[in-house]
Amino acid sequence: MEERDNGGSGIGWFLAGAVIGAGAAILFAPRSGSDTRKAIGRTTKEGRDAMESSGRELMDRGRELYERGRKIADEAAELFERGRKLVQGEEAAGLDGKAHG
Repeated sequence: MEERDNGGSGIGWFLAGAVIGAGAAILFAPRSGSDTRKAIGRTTKEGRDAMESSGRELMDRGRELYERGRKIADEAAELFERGRKLVQGEEAAGLDGKAHG
């Protein structure tokens, strides 16, 4: 079975749910209009800050994965090149051995 790492998106969904839940709680809480507007503004700012933080974390994770993939691709290219040179060297040695043999 294929295993996926959804840690970053899971955090994002959790934060989004928390913001929506907090917003619903504020709207249904018995407060004056002024207090409700202040609470909505505060909750909106907290939600925006949380989403920005989550976005930064996802970007950092994406960069890490990109760099790791790039390193693996570079190592694979290096191995391929070494193998190609090894095969070419063996072919050249084989041709030299036949010519002298």
